[in-house]
Amino acid sequence: MSRPVVGIGAVASIGRDPSELFESLCAGRSGLAPLRGFDRSKFKAGHLFEIDDRPAPGVDVPGRATGFLLDAVGQAARDAGLGEDLHEVPILIGTGLRELRSLELWWRDGAEFAAERMHFGTALRERFGAVDTHTFSNACSASLYALALAVDQLETGAVEHVIVAGADSITESMFGLTDAFQLEPPGRLRPFDVDRKGTILGEGAGAIVLAREPDHRRIHGRVRSVGVNCDAHHTTAPLQAGVAAAIRQAHQRAGVKPENVDLVMLHGTGTPLNDEVEVRALREVFGEHERVPLVTAVKSMTGHTAGSAGVLSLITALRAMSTGRIPPVTELDEPTEDVSALRLVHTTEATGRVDVAQVNGFGFGGLNAVAIVEAAR
Repeated sequence: MSRPVVGIGAVASIGRDPSELFESLCAGRSGLAPLRGFDRSKFKAGHLFEIDDRPAPGVDVPGRATGFLLDAVGQAARDAGLGEDLHEVPILIGTGLRELRSLELWWRDGAEFAAERMHFGTALRERFGAVDTHTFSNACSASLYALALAVDQLETGAVEHVIVAGADSITESMFGLTDAFQLEPPGRLRPFDVDRKGTILGEGAGAIVLAREPDHRRIHGRVRSVGVNCDAHHTTAPLQAGVAAAIRQAHQRAGVKPENVDLVMLHGTGTPLNDEVEVRALREVFGEHERVPLVTAVKSMTGHTAGSAGVLSLITALRAMSTGRIPPVTELDEPTEDVSALRLVHTTEATGRVDVAQVNGFGFGGLNAVAIVEAAR
C-alpha cells in the first residue's frame, strides 16, 4: 500500500526551503563557492557546496548539521499540520557523519560541545519533544534506508505518522581525505560527462512526513516502495548487479514495470566508476524501455550531500510531479555514450507529466536503496 507524503522540508546551499531549492534546480543555479569554513591554504581544492550560515568566512561553529536537521524537520512538520509537538511521531534520520565536524572543532580548537550532542536525538527532544528518534549512518543511501523502515513502521499500524530525514555538514577530515586522493581537484561536479573528475561535497538536510492513511491534509505524493540491499562488493566501488537488484526489488514491491516509470532521479556523484555503474545498471533493468523515463540528477548544483542526498532527490521528484517541471543535469559538456542512450534532461529544464518516479541512492560498501514514488492525483 502506498503511503502519502503530507509534509516536506529542505535546506541546501541553493535553497532554504523546498520551493526555493526546486526553483534553483530548475534554473540550473549552482551552490559551489569558495571555502567558507576551512583554511584554504591547507588544501588543493578551494570550493565546496556549503550552506552560508557561518558568522564570518573562516569562522566555524559546532552544531551546524543539527541546525540543518531541525530546520528541515520543522518545515516538514508545519507543512503537515503537526506543529511543534512531535512526542508521538517517530523521527528516522539518515546521515553520513552526524556531528563529526563539531567533534573536530572541540578536539582541535577547544570549541564548547557536549558528548550528548553527537546524537541528533538530544536536540530533537529539546525542540520538538521527540522521544522516538533513530539515526542511521548508511553512507550516501542513509535517508532512503530510513524511508524503508518508516514504510515498515506505518504498515504495522502502530503509528499514524513518521518523519524521515537526512542531514549532513561537511567535515574537515572528510574534505581532507577527498582532497588527498584527488590528484587534480575537480573544478566542477560533472555527472555523466566524459571528462568528469570526481565528486565535490555539499551540505544539506531534507525531511518528509509520511502518514499511514490519507486525511484532510494536502498530499505531495505517495511512497509506493523502497528496495534496499547491501552487496558488500567493495569498500568504495559499486557493483552493477547489486544496483540492478535494488532497482528490480523496488519495482517489484511497488507493482510497477520499467515502462511505467516516468522519471528517474539518478544518484549521479560525478565519479568515473559510480556514474558508469549506475547508468549501466539502469539500462540493464529497463532494457528495451530505457528511453521511456526522463532521467536527471541534482548533485551538479547541490554537491554530494551525503546522508541527505536521497531525501533531497525524493523531494525534488515530488515537486516535479506537482509542477510538471524537471530540473536538468548541469555542467554536462559531453555526455558519455551510455547516458546518451537515455532521455537525459540536461542544460535546461524539461516539462512533462510525471506520475511515477524512481529515486536512486547508493553508498560505500554496496549500500543500495531505491524508492518508487507516485503523484498525488
